[in-house]
Amino acid sequence: MNAPPEAAAALSAAHEAPAAHEAPFRPPGPPGPPAAAPAAPTPVGLPAPMASAVSAPVAPVVPAPAFAGPVSAPAAAGPRPVAQVATGQGPAAKAPAEPASVGPVVPAQIGPVGLRRTGAPAEPAPRTPQRVPERRPVVTALRLSAFGPHRGAAFRLGPVTLFAGPSGSGKSQALAAYEALAALGSGAALEDAFPDPGLRIPDLAVPDAGQRRGFRIGCTVDGPAGPVRLDLAVQAEPALRIVGERLSQDGQVLLATALRDPGRRCVQAAWLTGGTTGVTRAPLPDDRLGTALLPLRVAGATAGQRQVLAAAEQVVVALRSVFPCDPRPERMRAPVPPGEGRLLADCANLADVLRRTRHECGTRHALLTEAARTGCAGPVAGLEVRAPAGGPVTAVLERGPARPATELARLGAGELRFLALALVLLTGPGVLAMDPAAELLSAQQALTVLADGFDRGLDRRQGAELLRLAQLAGAHGHIRLVAAVGEELADTARTLPGVTVVDLTHERGERGERGERGERNGRDTRTAR
Repeated sequence: MNAPPEAAAALSAAHEAPAAHEAPFRPPGPPGPPAAAPAAPTPVGLPAPMASAVSAPVAPVVPAPAFAGPVSAPAAAGPRPVAQVATGQGPAAKAPAEPASVGPVVPAQIGPVGLRRTGAPAEPAPRTPQRVPERRPVVTALRLSAFGPHRGAAFRLGPVTLFAGPSGSGKSQALAAYEALAALGSGAALEDAFPDPGLRIPDLAVPDAGQRRGFRIGCTVDGPAGPVRLDLAVQAEPALRIVGERLSQDGQVLLATALRDPGRRCVQAAWLTGGTTGVTRAPLPDDRLGTALLPLRVAGATAGQRQVLAAAEQVVVALRSVFPCDPRPERMRAPVPPGEGRLLADCANLADVLRRTRHECGTRHALLTEAARTGCAGPVAGLEVRAPAGGPVTAVLERGPARPATELARLGAGELRFLALALVLLTGPGVLAMDPAAELLSAQQALTVLADGFDRGLDRRQGAELLRLAQLAGAHGHIRLVAAVGEELADTARTLPGVTVVDLTHERGERGERGERGERNGRDTRTAR
C-alpha cells in the first residue's frame, strides 16, 4: 500500500525544539511548497513552537476515492456521530512510547514516538506486554513545556493520580493545563480556557524579535481507537492564539495546523484524507481547538477520513468528560432554592443535590451516608433534607433518636469539603453541572474529577476515606481522579495500590538551579554590552 507522496510531504514537518523554557519563543515561518521527495519535506506552515511535533512521516494509507479539493462541510455524508468512537471504527494503532515514569522531570523534546532526553541517542523501544485497549476514552498522559515551572515535563495519569510537592513546584499549574485542554475540547474559546495566559509563561522565558512568548501543552488519550496524541503550541504574547496543533496516532500525523499569516486570525489546517487527494487543506480559527472542529468538517468517506474522525472523536469525548471541583465551604452553608439538582463546581448547591440523590438514587445516597460517618464528627444516622413547599432547601445530619439534627451550616469547613468531594466520587456526570458527550452512553465514558487542593482543610482520616472512595471508583473505571495534595496525604497514598503519586519536589530543585544560572548569565551579558 503506497500513499501519494504529496500526502507524506504535506503532513510531515521537522523543526528544532527549544532546549529550555529560557529559549526565545519562535514565531511561525513562511511555508514553502511541498517537497518533491520525502527525504526533504517542507512544513505545511507548522511553526517552530511545536518543536518536532510533526517530524513523523505519514504511514501508508489505502488508496480510495476522495473529495477533490478542500472539504469543509459535505452535505451528502454529513458529520459522523461521536458514538461511533465506541464501535472502534478506524484501524487501531499500537501504543506510542511514553515516558518510563512520573518521577523527576528532565529536559525533554517531543519526537515522533513519545519523549526522550535531549541530547541522548534514541534507544530501541523496550518490549512491552500486549496492550489492553481502554474501554472508555481516558487521558493517560499530560505533557507540558515552558508552562509555568514545567519544562519538557511528561506525566502518566492513572485511575487515581495525585500531584505532590512543595509550594511553587507546579501542582496547580499541571491541573490548570488539564482543565484548559478540557475546556478547549468542549468547544471553549482560547481566551476562556486561558483567562490569564501571561501567568503560564515561565519567568525566564525570553521573547523573540517580535516580542512573542508562549508555551506548549499536550496529552495522550487512550480508548477504543488506540492511543492518540494531541499537541498544542500557544502564543500568549502579544496576542493569545493557537499557532500550531498536531493530532497523531502511532507516529502518523492525522491533523496539523500552522499560523501562516500573523495578520489573520486563522491557521492553515491539513488533515489526512487518503485516496488520490492525500490531504485536505482548509483554514480554521486560531482561537479554537481544531481537533474539536473536525467531526463537523470531515465526511468519513475514505479510510483516512474515518481514521481521523475516530481519533478526533476519542480525544473530544475524553476531554469533555472532565469536572473541575473546588468545594467552597463558605458558599455551602446557606439554604439554597430548589433547582435541577446538578452540583456546581464550587458545590454551593450541595443541599439541593442531596435532595435529588435522596429520592432518585437510594443506594449511592446510603454510601454517602456511610462515608459521612467516617468524615464527620459525632454520630451520623442519616443525611436528610428539609424543603418546605416553595421554600429553600436545607441539608441536615441526623444524629439518631433523642438527638437534634445538625444543619450543614454548623459543620466545619473540612466536613463540608469532605461531604462534597465524597458526593462527586460516588455519583457521576448525571448529577454534576457538566456537558459530557450526549451521543455516547454513560457506560462508555469515564468521568475525570480535577481537584486542586484536594485535602485542603481535611484531617488524615478524612483524606484516607476519600482516597478509598476514589480507589473504588477508579477500579470500576467510570470515575478517575487527578488532584493536587499535601505531603501528608501523599505519604498515605504511596502505600495504596492503584494510586499514582507524581512527586514534583526534584523538579523544583532543578528549576531553582536553572534560575540561578540564568540570572548569572543575564548579568554577565548585560555587563558585556
